[in-house]
Amino acid sequence: MTYDLLGIGNAIVDVLARCDDAFISAHGLNNGAMTLIDAARAEALYAAMPPAVEVSGGSAANTMAAFASLGGRGAFIGKVANDQLGAVFRHDIRAAGVAFETPAANGGAPTARCLILVTPDAQRTMNTFLGACVGLSEADVDEATVAGAAVTYLEGYLFDPPAAQAAFRKAARVAHAAGRQVALTLSDPFCVARHRAAFRSLVADEIDVLFANEHEVLSLYEVASFEDAVAAVRAETRVACLTRSEKGSVIVADGAVHTIAAEPTTVVDTTGAGDAYAAGFLAGLVRSRPLAECGVMASVAAAEAISHFGARPVAPLAQLVKDRLTA
Repeated sequence: MTYDLLGIGNAIVDVLARCDDAFISAHGLNNGAMTLIDAARAEALYAAMPPAVEVSGGSAANTMAAFASLGGRGAFIGKVANDQLGAVFRHDIRAAGVAFETPAANGGAPTARCLILVTPDAQRTMNTFLGACVGLSEADVDEATVAGAAVTYLEGYLFDPPAAQAAFRKAARVAHAAGRQVALTLSDPFCVARHRAAFRSLVADEIDVLFANEHEVLSLYEVASFEDAVAAVRAETRVACLTRSEKGSVIVADGAVHTIAAEPTTVVDTTGAGDAYAAGFLAGLVRSRPLAECGVMASVAAAEAISHFGARPVAPLAQLVKDRLTA
Protein backbone atom coordinates (compact mmCIF):
# COMPACT_ATOMS: atom_id res chain seq x y z
CA MET A 1 0.00 0.00 0.00
CA THR A 2 1.13 3.52 -0.78
CA TYR A 3 -0.97 5.15 1.96
CA ASP A 4 -2.65 4.11 5.19
CA LEU A 5 -5.43 6.67 4.73
CA LEU A 6 -6.78 8.78 1.88
CA GLY A 7 -9.08 11.67 2.75
CA ILE A 8 -11.52 13.15 0.22
CA GLY A 9 -13.16 16.41 1.23
CA ASN A 10 -13.44 20.16 1.01
CA ALA A 11 -10.16 22.07 0.72
CA ILE A 12 -10.89 25.13 2.85
CA VAL A 13 -8.97 27.90 4.57
CA ASP A 14 -10.41 28.48 8.06
CA VAL A 15 -10.82 32.00 9.44
CA LEU A 16 -11.26 31.71 13.22
CA ALA A 17 -12.32 34.47 15.61
CA ARG A 18 -13.64 34.66 19.15
CA CYS A 19 -16.99 36.40 19.68
CA ASP A 20 -19.82 36.65 22.19
CA ASP A 21 -23.35 35.30 21.91
CA ALA A 22 -24.61 38.76 20.99
CA PHE A 23 -22.56 38.69 17.77
CA ILE A 24 -24.14 35.35 16.82
CA SER A 25 -27.62 36.74 17.39
CA ALA A 26 -26.98 40.09 15.74
CA HIS A 27 -25.87 38.45 12.50
CA GLY A 28 -28.57 35.78 12.45
CA LEU A 29 -26.10 32.90 12.61
CA ASN A 30 -27.12 29.28 13.24
CA ASN A 31 -25.37 28.74 16.55
CA GLY A 32 -23.26 25.58 16.70
CA ALA A 33 -23.91 24.49 13.12
CA MET A 34 -22.31 24.75 9.70
CA THR A 35 -24.19 27.00 7.26
CA LEU A 36 -23.40 27.38 3.57
CA ILE A 37 -23.13 30.99 2.43
CA ASP A 38 -22.56 32.77 -0.88
CA ALA A 39 -19.69 35.08 -1.82
CA ALA A 40 -21.54 38.28 -0.84
CA ARG A 41 -22.46 36.93 2.59
CA ALA A 42 -18.89 35.70 3.09
CA GLU A 43 -17.48 39.15 2.36
CA ALA A 44 -19.98 40.91 4.64
CA LEU A 45 -19.46 38.53 7.56
CA TYR A 46 -15.68 38.59 7.17
CA ALA A 47 -15.75 42.39 7.36
CA ALA A 48 -17.81 42.27 10.56
CA MET A 49 -15.78 39.58 12.33
CA PRO A 50 -13.43 40.41 15.22
CA PRO A 51 -9.66 39.91 14.65
CA ALA A 52 -9.12 36.44 13.24
CA VAL A 53 -6.54 33.73 12.62
CA GLU A 54 -6.37 32.20 9.13
CA VAL A 55 -5.24 28.57 8.82
CA SER A 56 -5.74 25.79 6.31
CA GLY A 57 -8.69 23.62 7.26
CA GLY A 58 -11.58 21.56 6.00
CA SER A 59 -12.90 18.58 7.94
CA ALA A 60 -11.18 15.70 6.11
CA ALA A 61 -8.01 17.75 5.65
CA ASN A 62 -7.92 18.32 9.42
CA THR A 63 -8.31 14.57 9.91
CA MET A 64 -5.40 13.94 7.56
CA ALA A 65 -3.17 16.43 9.42
CA ALA A 66 -3.98 14.73 12.74
CA PHE A 67 -3.45 11.31 11.16
CA ALA A 68 0.03 12.40 10.01
CA SER A 69 0.76 13.63 13.55
CA LEU A 70 -0.08 10.11 14.70
CA GLY A 71 2.59 8.73 12.38
CA GLY A 72 0.28 7.61 9.57
CA ARG A 73 0.97 7.82 5.84
CA GLY A 74 -1.79 9.92 4.33
CA ALA A 75 -2.99 11.62 1.15
CA PHE A 76 -5.77 14.10 0.43
CA ILE A 77 -8.00 14.82 -2.55
CA GLY A 78 -9.73 18.20 -2.63
CA LYS A 79 -10.17 21.16 -4.99
CA VAL A 80 -8.53 24.57 -4.62
CA ALA A 81 -8.25 27.43 -7.07
CA ASN A 82 -5.00 28.64 -8.59
CA ASP A 83 -4.89 31.62 -6.21
CA GLN A 84 -3.16 32.79 -3.05
CA LEU A 85 -5.37 30.87 -0.62
CA GLY A 86 -5.04 27.78 -2.80
CA ALA A 87 -1.26 28.01 -2.58
CA VAL A 88 -1.48 28.47 1.19
CA PHE A 89 -3.66 25.39 1.53
CA ARG A 90 -1.37 23.26 -0.63
CA HIS A 91 1.72 24.34 1.31
CA ASP A 92 0.12 23.79 4.73
CA ILE A 93 -1.22 20.30 4.13
CA ARG A 94 2.03 19.14 2.57
CA ALA A 95 3.98 20.66 5.45
CA ALA A 96 1.80 18.61 7.80
CA GLY A 97 3.07 15.47 6.07
CA VAL A 98 0.11 14.74 3.81
CA ALA A 99 0.43 14.12 0.05
CA PHE A 100 -1.77 16.47 -2.01
CA GLU A 101 -1.65 16.28 -5.80
CA THR A 102 -5.16 17.35 -6.93
CA PRO A 103 -4.71 19.88 -9.78
CA ALA A 104 -5.82 23.44 -8.97
CA ALA A 105 -8.73 24.97 -10.88
CA ASN A 106 -7.87 27.82 -13.23
CA GLY A 107 -10.55 30.50 -13.39
CA GLY A 108 -13.96 30.26 -11.79
CA ALA A 109 -14.63 30.46 -8.07
CA PRO A 110 -11.79 31.23 -5.64
CA THR A 111 -10.50 28.83 -2.98
CA ALA A 112 -13.08 28.06 -0.29
CA ARG A 113 -13.04 29.60 3.14
CA CYS A 114 -14.89 28.85 6.41
CA LEU A 115 -15.63 31.71 8.79
CA ILE A 116 -15.65 30.20 12.30
CA LEU A 117 -16.97 32.08 15.33
CA VAL A 118 -16.05 30.62 18.72
CA THR A 119 -18.20 31.69 21.67
CA PRO A 120 -17.12 31.65 25.36
CA ASP A 121 -18.67 28.18 25.86
CA ALA A 122 -16.17 26.88 23.22
CA GLN A 123 -18.98 26.21 20.75
CA ARG A 124 -18.10 26.90 17.11
CA THR A 125 -20.45 28.35 14.52
CA MET A 126 -19.23 27.82 10.96
CA ASN A 127 -20.21 29.74 7.84
CA THR A 128 -18.75 28.20 4.71
CA PHE A 129 -18.27 29.62 1.23
CA LEU A 130 -17.44 26.53 -0.80
CA GLY A 131 -15.87 28.35 -3.74
CA ALA A 132 -13.63 26.05 -5.77
CA CYS A 133 -14.67 23.02 -3.66
CA VAL A 134 -17.83 22.62 -5.74
CA GLY A 135 -15.66 21.78 -8.73
CA LEU A 136 -14.50 18.44 -7.30
CA SER A 137 -15.74 15.65 -9.56
CA GLU A 138 -15.16 12.02 -10.47
CA ALA A 139 -12.26 13.17 -12.67
CA ASP A 140 -10.37 14.28 -9.55
CA VAL A 141 -10.64 10.85 -7.91
CA ASP A 142 -7.34 9.26 -8.87
CA GLU A 143 -7.99 5.52 -9.02
CA ALA A 144 -4.39 4.49 -8.31
CA THR A 145 -4.32 6.62 -5.15
CA VAL A 146 -7.62 5.16 -3.93
CA ALA A 147 -6.57 1.59 -4.70
CA GLY A 148 -3.27 2.17 -2.89
CA ALA A 149 -4.84 3.36 0.37
CA ALA A 150 -5.87 0.98 3.15
CA VAL A 151 -8.87 3.19 3.97
CA THR A 152 -10.56 5.94 1.98
CA TYR A 153 -12.24 8.49 4.25
CA LEU A 154 -15.14 10.55 2.87
CA GLU A 155 -16.24 13.90 4.30
CA GLY A 156 -20.00 14.41 4.61
CA TYR A 157 -19.74 18.17 4.13
CA LEU A 158 -18.66 17.50 0.55
CA PHE A 159 -22.08 16.00 -0.20
CA ASP A 160 -23.57 19.42 -0.99
CA PRO A 161 -21.98 19.97 -4.44
CA PRO A 162 -23.88 17.91 -7.04
CA ALA A 163 -20.85 16.13 -8.51
CA ALA A 164 -19.47 15.07 -5.14
CA GLN A 165 -21.90 12.21 -4.57
CA ALA A 166 -20.78 10.63 -7.86
CA ALA A 167 -17.15 11.15 -6.82
CA PHE A 168 -17.85 9.40 -3.51
CA ARG A 169 -19.49 6.46 -5.24
CA LYS A 170 -16.56 6.13 -7.64
CA ALA A 171 -14.04 6.22 -4.80
CA ALA A 172 -15.99 3.57 -2.88
CA ARG A 173 -16.20 1.29 -5.91
CA VAL A 174 -12.48 1.56 -6.62
CA ALA A 175 -11.55 1.01 -2.97
CA HIS A 176 -13.72 -2.06 -2.58
CA ALA A 177 -12.53 -3.51 -5.88
CA ALA A 178 -9.00 -3.29 -4.50
CA GLY A 179 -10.02 -4.96 -1.23
CA ARG A 180 -9.78 -1.73 0.77
CA GLN A 181 -12.14 -0.15 3.30
CA VAL A 182 -14.29 2.98 3.03
CA ALA A 183 -15.11 5.30 5.93
CA LEU A 184 -17.55 8.22 6.07
CA THR A 185 -18.13 11.05 8.51
CA LEU A 186 -21.64 12.51 8.48
CA SER A 187 -20.16 15.91 9.44
CA ASP A 188 -23.28 17.88 10.43
CA PRO A 189 -26.96 17.16 11.26
CA PHE A 190 -28.15 19.87 8.87
CA CYS A 191 -26.04 18.32 6.10
CA VAL A 192 -27.64 14.97 6.89
CA ALA A 193 -31.13 16.49 6.74
CA ARG A 194 -30.42 17.98 3.31
CA HIS A 195 -29.29 14.66 1.84
CA ARG A 196 -30.78 12.01 4.14
CA ALA A 197 -31.88 9.56 1.43
CA ALA A 198 -28.53 9.74 -0.38
CA PHE A 199 -26.61 9.30 2.88
CA ARG A 200 -28.74 6.34 3.92
CA SER A 201 -28.12 4.67 0.57
CA LEU A 202 -24.37 5.32 0.71
CA VAL A 203 -24.06 4.05 4.28
CA ALA A 204 -26.00 0.87 3.53
CA ASP A 205 -24.25 0.12 0.23
CA GLU A 206 -20.67 1.31 0.54
CA ILE A 207 -19.54 2.26 4.06
CA ASP A 208 -17.43 0.01 6.28
CA VAL A 209 -16.72 2.52 9.06
CA LEU A 210 -19.16 5.32 9.95
CA PHE A 211 -18.38 8.36 12.11
CA ALA A 212 -21.22 10.46 13.50
CA ASN A 213 -22.07 12.46 16.57
CA GLU A 214 -25.28 11.81 18.47
CA HIS A 215 -27.28 14.52 16.68
CA GLU A 216 -26.15 13.35 13.25
CA VAL A 217 -27.02 9.69 13.74
CA LEU A 218 -30.43 10.59 15.19
CA SER A 219 -31.07 12.71 12.10
CA LEU A 220 -29.84 10.00 9.74
CA TYR A 221 -32.29 7.40 11.02
CA GLU A 222 -35.01 9.85 12.13
CA VAL A 223 -35.25 8.32 15.60
CA ALA A 224 -35.77 9.98 18.98
CA SER A 225 -33.38 8.01 21.19
CA PHE A 226 -29.69 7.20 21.01
CA GLU A 227 -30.46 3.55 21.73
CA ASP A 228 -32.69 3.37 18.65
CA ALA A 229 -29.95 4.98 16.58
CA VAL A 230 -27.43 2.39 17.79
CA ALA A 231 -29.80 -0.41 16.79
CA ALA A 232 -30.32 1.11 13.35
CA VAL A 233 -26.67 1.73 12.59
CA ARG A 234 -25.68 -1.74 13.81
CA ALA A 235 -27.84 -3.26 11.07
CA GLU A 236 -26.19 -1.27 8.28
CA THR A 237 -22.45 -0.87 8.95
CA ARG A 238 -19.59 -3.07 10.07
CA VAL A 239 -18.19 -0.43 12.44
CA ALA A 240 -19.84 2.76 13.72
CA CYS A 241 -18.15 5.35 15.95
CA LEU A 242 -20.74 7.56 17.64
CA THR A 243 -19.47 10.54 19.65
CA ARG A 244 -21.39 12.12 22.53
CA SER A 245 -19.29 15.13 23.61
CA GLU A 246 -18.47 14.96 27.33
CA LYS A 247 -20.17 11.55 27.54
CA GLY A 248 -17.39 10.08 25.41
CA SER A 249 -18.21 7.79 22.52
CA VAL A 250 -19.76 4.47 21.62
CA ILE A 251 -18.23 2.06 19.11
CA VAL A 252 -20.61 -0.46 17.60
CA ALA A 253 -19.03 -3.42 15.80
CA ASP A 254 -19.67 -7.10 15.20
CA GLY A 255 -22.53 -7.24 17.69
CA ALA A 256 -20.46 -5.63 20.45
CA VAL A 257 -20.77 -2.15 21.92
CA HIS A 258 -17.69 -0.45 23.39
CA THR A 259 -18.22 2.62 25.56
CA ILE A 260 -15.19 4.95 25.54
CA ALA A 261 -14.80 7.69 28.14
CA ALA A 262 -13.89 11.21 27.11
CA GLU A 263 -10.32 12.17 27.99
CA PRO A 264 -10.10 14.93 30.63
CA THR A 265 -9.03 18.28 29.20
CA THR A 266 -9.77 21.99 29.34
CA VAL A 267 -12.16 22.90 26.53
CA VAL A 268 -11.03 25.98 24.59
CA ASP A 269 -12.45 25.47 21.10
CA THR A 270 -14.44 22.46 19.85
CA THR A 271 -13.49 23.08 16.21
CA GLY A 272 -12.03 19.89 14.76
CA ALA A 273 -12.89 17.57 17.64
CA GLY A 274 -14.68 15.08 15.41
CA ASP A 275 -11.96 15.35 12.78
CA ALA A 276 -9.27 14.46 15.29
CA TYR A 277 -11.38 11.67 16.76
CA ALA A 278 -11.64 10.03 13.33
CA ALA A 279 -7.88 10.35 12.84
CA GLY A 280 -7.16 8.64 16.14
CA PHE A 281 -9.58 5.80 15.53
CA LEU A 282 -8.39 5.17 11.98
CA ALA A 283 -4.73 5.32 13.06
CA GLY A 284 -5.49 2.42 15.37
CA LEU A 285 -7.65 0.58 12.85
CA VAL A 286 -5.01 0.51 10.09
CA ARG A 287 -2.57 -0.92 12.64
CA SER A 288 -5.07 -3.66 13.58
CA ARG A 289 -5.43 -2.44 17.16
CA PRO A 290 -8.43 -3.69 19.20
CA LEU A 291 -11.46 -1.48 18.64
CA ALA A 292 -11.62 -0.33 22.26
CA GLU A 293 -7.97 0.77 22.00
CA CYS A 294 -8.77 2.58 18.74
CA GLY A 295 -11.47 4.41 20.67
CA VAL A 296 -9.02 5.51 23.34
CA MET A 297 -6.63 6.78 20.66
CA ALA A 298 -9.55 8.69 19.14
CA SER A 299 -10.47 10.27 22.47
CA VAL A 300 -6.88 11.35 23.12
CA ALA A 301 -6.70 13.04 19.71
CA ALA A 302 -10.06 14.75 20.21
CA ALA A 303 -9.05 16.00 23.66
CA GLU A 304 -5.92 17.59 22.20
CA ALA A 305 -7.97 19.27 19.45
CA ILE A 306 -10.36 20.99 21.85
CA SER A 307 -7.64 22.11 24.27
CA HIS A 308 -6.49 24.97 22.01
CA PHE A 309 -7.72 27.44 19.41
CA GLY A 310 -7.91 25.94 15.91
CA ALA A 311 -8.48 22.47 14.48
CA ARG A 312 -4.97 21.23 13.64
CA PRO A 313 -2.90 19.50 16.35
CA VAL A 314 -0.28 21.59 18.14
CA ALA A 315 1.13 18.73 20.24
CA PRO A 316 2.64 15.51 18.80
CA LEU A 317 -0.34 13.14 18.87
CA ALA A 318 1.77 10.00 18.50
CA GLN A 319 3.53 10.75 21.79
CA LEU A 320 0.30 11.66 23.57
CA VAL A 321 -1.27 8.39 22.50
CA LYS A 322 1.82 6.39 23.48
CA ASP A 323 1.85 8.00 26.91
CA ARG A 324 -1.85 7.31 27.41
CA LEU A 325 -1.72 3.66 26.33
CA THR A 326 1.32 2.88 28.46
CA ALA A 327 0.14 4.76 31.56
